[in-house]
Amino acid sequence: MLKRIFFMAFIAASLVGCVGNTGKQDKEKPLISPTLFNQLPKSSLGDDYLTPEALWAMGRIGNADIDPATGRIAYSVTYYSVEANASNSELFVINSDGTKRTQLTFDNHYEGAAHWIDTNNIAYLSTEGGSTQLWRMTIEETVDGFVCKHTEQLSHEEDDIDDYLFSPDRHLVVLIKQVKYGQRTVDLYPDLPKASGRVIDDLMYKHWDEWVETVPHPFLYSVQGNKLTLIKDLLEGEPYECPMKPFGGMEQLTFSPDSKQIAYTCRKKTGLEYAVSTNSDIYLFDIASATTRNLTEGMMGYDTNPAFSPDGTKIAWQSMERDGYESDQNRLFVMDMKSGEKAFLSKAFESSVEQFLWLNDRRIAFTGCWHALVHIYTINLDGAVQEVSGGQYDYSLCGHQADLILCKRHSMREPDDLYLLDLQSDELMPRRLTNENADILDNLTMGNVVARWQPTTDGKQMLTWIIYPPHFDPTKKYPTLLYCEGGPQSPVSQFWSFRWNFMMMAANNYIIVAPNRRGLPGFGNEWNEAISGDYGGQCMRDYFSAIDEFAASEPYVDKEHLGCVGASFGGFSVYWIAGHHNKRFKAFIAHDGIFNMEMQYLETEEKWFANWDMGGAYWDKKNAVAQRTFQNSPHLFVDKWDTPILCIHGEKDYRILANQAMAAFDAAKMQGIPTQMLIFPDENHWVLKPQNGILWQRTFFSWLDKWLK
Repeated sequence: MLKRIFFMAFIAASLVGCVGNTGKQDKEKPLISPTLFNQLPKSSLGDDYLTPEALWAMGRIGNADIDPATGRIAYSVTYYSVEANASNSELFVINSDGTKRTQLTFDNHYEGAAHWIDTNNIAYLSTEGGSTQLWRMTIEETVDGFVCKHTEQLSHEEDDIDDYLFSPDRHLVVLIKQVKYGQRTVDLYPDLPKASGRVIDDLMYKHWDEWVETVPHPFLYSVQGNKLTLIKDLLEGEPYECPMKPFGGMEQLTFSPDSKQIAYTCRKKTGLEYAVSTNSDIYLFDIASATTRNLTEGMMGYDTNPAFSPDGTKIAWQSMERDGYESDQNRLFVMDMKSGEKAFLSKAFESSVEQFLWLNDRRIAFTGCWHALVHIYTINLDGAVQEVSGGQYDYSLCGHQADLILCKRHSMREPDDLYLLDLQSDELMPRRLTNENADILDNLTMGNVVARWQPTTDGKQMLTWIIYPPHFDPTKKYPTLLYCEGGPQSPVSQFWSFRWNFMMMAANNYIIVAPNRRGLPGFGNEWNEAISGDYGGQCMRDYFSAIDEFAASEPYVDKEHLGCVGASFGGFSVYWIAGHHNKRFKAFIAHDGIFNMEMQYLETEEKWFANWDMGGAYWDKKNAVAQRTFQNSPHLFVDKWDTPILCIHGEKDYRILANQAMAAFDAAKMQGIPTQMLIFPDENHWVLKPQNGILWQRTFFSWLDKWLK
């Protein structure tokens, strides 16, 4: 049930800072750093086949920021150690022409969220000293690269800082910190300090993977040299979130260009009201008067991610129209700050605006998905849209310097790297800046990815990605997997995943069929919305169409060895298909899937999702949409199950509780169906720890190989 996926890295805290600073670099402890390809275990299928160990050895590029004066780019890379079961993030800088790439930090603690303060100073977050605090690094360019001349800690808070944002004049900074929410048991009964029970009075007591005991607040500080002085908690005395949990970041706040105002995103609701509503708003805080006003009052869906035009006369943000519908079209709105007039700017783009940034006072760059590709577009204040990127890739925005857009790019064949897109050029392909994983990728053979348009049962055309094994031989027969996407309204675009990785599946000699079935964005609003209230309907017929058409038309498909896999809504799909597939498949894998719809309606924390997508409560017998939904619950068709199934789940998953997998496993086992369950007590809706990730891959392919090879 994820609409946007933000990677959450675990950090390993240790000692010291920057090379060129004090010479204190820790030589005793091994650094978590890039792994050479020749050090990695090799696949039994060949040395050039991707393995789980190679996947986890890849560096993962995090945030990147471009200095508007020099074009220098500061960015972070996270490395993982399977042996240590930990990760480490380091800072880098590179020129905009790709020269002088320099690693600035060499530590066993986290350093990330780098942003330029000025041409020679970088702000960043670091766990040096034990907690996450705001630091500043002074760098100097040399003939060979850059050196770190000095680091100093700017914040000295008692608790961790989640993130930060400097004002344009650099005299102010917002620090995001957690504040206490609600009462603990010890507050109610001080004589029971060791009691572990929680007394719950309202909804949203849990969210994503946590029991909600804190909420993030934005604290405004003045900056004087290396001293920060608290001015105000922007949400002082209010039990609300900014940024909004569980995935909101600093894109939800912005300073005005004159540094006199702060626009921020907030859903000022708690408990039941919070749990059933997506109605967030954009608020404007005036620093001098300490007053706040609601800019989007009366707009009923998600209003998020404000950004001022460079001249400060306008503000843009992303807006959904309908309250309770978290996958509504994300529209780009612009408001004139003087008149208050609002305009739906992106009408010409019949898909969601995923990110945006102002290029100048009249032109905005944004990313959006169309036909299963997330590309970069520009739009002017008249609403004219132009696609400015190209290729079979997904892009994301990082920043810009004049007409140079700093972006990240990935595909099903390669993870993120940094690129520069020149808007003055007619060339749609950006220039590569980094090649973070060249040592690994240059030694691997990746499978080909082909777009295939297929007919559906209602006479439409559906785009399906077909992913082939390395060294594909059309004279042979291959076991083939139907991939079921989650979301449910998340596109099957050119995404690169470090778990659901198509190249990894292909490297195990499987063909993958990945359809953009009904209920996915990028094909118009009607296609996207066709899934709500109809989980067992056209979207499932689309899945059968995809696998049936491909298997029937291609002689290299081993029709006797078809598998079906998926997570979240994809896991629901697997459980549902298991009761309706008419012996098409010989193996199933469901990760974090919904098995019992009635229990899911009550167990999930974000009730707006259940109300919208399921159509309402199962006890509302007069609600035809809801009744259709619950009549299609996979557990009602378990008597039709006849195929081996692997159930995977995390016990910290509070979006879809682990008892869904346990119930599915028990139901299969009690009927004598071969089944296996993989439970992670310490993972949420994802699998984030390195050794758990390797275990996931080994269990996944061991199960498929047992039944499909």
